[in-house]
Amino acid sequence: MAKYLLLKHYRGAPASVNDVPMDQWTPEEVSAHVQYMNDFAARLESTGEFVDSQALSSEGTFVRYDGEGRPPVTDGPFAETKDLIAGWMVIDVDSYERAVELAGELSAAPGAGGKPIHEWLELRPFYAPSPTVTE
Repeated sequence: MAKYLLLKHYRGAPASVNDVPMDQWTPEEVSAHVQYMNDFAARLESTGEFVDSQALSSEGTFVRYDGEGRPPVTDGPFAETKDLIAGWMVIDVDSYERAVELAGELSAAPGAGGKPIHEWLELRPFYAPSPTVTE
């Protein structure tokens, strides 16, 4: 089994087909979207392919160490993840092809007007170091 991250973006990814920002959806549309995500996760949980999922709030701060005795530096002249990343799901599947299949299905979550978003999801495998050879 291999773990993959399905990363949802607020912006930064190519525009989705149903490209209405979530803050413009009705409460019913938001509820339908969340229910789709929960149902999807529950189905993967039953097959042993679900690991974790989280939605992220729009709050957040970049923090960097700035030297001994100095306060950490916060924020900067760059896009922050709070502006870009909406949430994620971690799956554990038998193949890359299965990960692509599930990402495609998750991309069809409903959005404005109840129509599928067809959003772009970033699919990234977890880093797995090569096994060391012992003699």
